Amino acid sequence: METVFAKTKERMEKCLDSLDRDYQTIRAGRANPKVLNNVVVDYYGTPTPLNQMAAISSPEPRLLVVQPWDTSTLRDIEKAINIADIGINPQNDGKVIRLNFPQLTEEHRKALVKDVSKRGEEAKVAIRNVRRDSMDDIKKLKKDNKITEDDLKDGEKELQNITDKYIKQVDEMVKAKEDEVLSI
Repeated sequence: METVFAKTKERMEKCLDSLDRDYQTIRAGRANPKVLNNVVVDYYGTPTPLNQMAAISSPEPRLLVVQPWDTSTLRDIEKAINIADIGINPQNDGKVIRLNFPQLTEEHRKALVKDVSKRGEEAKVAIRNVRRDSMDDIKKLKKDNKITEDDLKDGEKELQNITDKYIKQVDEMVKAKEDEVLSI
């Protein structure tokens, strides 16, 4: 039964990691290089992540600078950023690409908070699905007479405790991201 718990924790951890990656791509008004993590550039016919082709820095709170190692790829990088639809128009000066992050409006902040909450709920659903699968595994062990009725009850209780712990972590992540989005 311990293997079931270990597998459950591992899968729930992946749910948290996925939520964290989702939250990194949400633009909260401050320039964060992680918003470019999903940008893929067509580099001589090969899809290449932007962070493998250029140095990305944030010299000011509302500015990102993308400095490619090969300046001949500037146009391709600019095109890829536009296609990625991160809501910011790149400015190409021939050497680097600048991304100016505008101040978010109150309306846009509220929409972002709704998106943050929605993604948090999706993570909770994923965690509950993991719990359901693990519960089925424990019930199968009982059906195969590998554990007793008491072990089954204890296992269900332990699974619920594990689930509650991860749901609480999701709530904390949601709250932290909402606070970040709403801070001016």
